[in-house]
Order: sequence, then structure tokens, then C-alpha cells
Amino acid sequence: MRLWILDTDITSLLLTRDPIVSQRVTTAGQDVALSVITVQEIFNGWVVRINSTSNPDELIYLYGRLERMIGLCKKVPILGFDQTAVKQLDRIISLNPNLSKKRVQKDMRIAAIALANNAILVTRNTRDFELVPHLRIENWSI
Repeated sequence: MRLWILDTDITSLLLTRDPIVSQRVTTAGQDVALSVITVQEIFNGWVVRINSTSNPDELIYLYGRLERMIGLCKKVPILGFDQTAVKQLDRIISLNPNLSKKRVQKDMRIAAIALANNAILVTRNTRDFELVPHLRIENWSI
């Protein structure tokens, strides 16, 4: 069995019903998961936008997107950041200290969860994730 973890960008494409990503996720079926880091990033993004507007039409749109994310979380397993992931993150950073920079901090946590679960990370962000030794990545947006 293969396990694919969707990163934040790919999850956003899924939530906007990107046809290519949606088809790949449908094909993978039960073997798709999210990381708790991705859930945090997406929820943080919507909460900030919701809290910064009072425009009723925009609120309807934003709450609709938030509801879609909640629905996805009900259907797809969410993999946690546990002790095994912490060890993987420590290993990633020890092998390449540049990966401890704030800009890639959450991405490296996602990578650590993927490694801890022997999963393939689905991402368009090959530039950063290719720097992680032994991390298997695929781009489902093409």
C-alpha cells in the first residue's frame, strides 16, 4: 500500500476543485492523507482573511471555503506531528542546516511527517522538498 500526503499547496488546489488534482486524489482514494501542519496552515489562512473583512459577500465566500476544508478533514486522515516526526525533522536539519530557516520551517515539518509515515509527499514545491534526503515527492498538478 502506498500513502500519499498532500502538502498545503496541493490541498488548496483540491479545495478549489482543480480537475487534475481532484482526479488524482479520486484515483488514490483511501491512500491519501493530510498532515496536521497543512490543516494548520489552511485554517490559519482562512481565519486571518475572515477576521479582516466585514464584506458580506466575501464572508459568504470565505466561510464556504472554510466549510469545504472542514469537510475534507472529515473524509481524509490527518497525520500528526509525533515523536517519530520530531526525530525525522532533527535528522533533516542535521543533514542540511539551511532547512531550519523560518521560510521552510512548516514545509520541513510536513516532510518529517511524510518520512515518519513512509509516505510520498504530493507537492508542486520541488525546489525545497528535493533538498530532503530520502523524501519521495510527486507533483499531481501536471
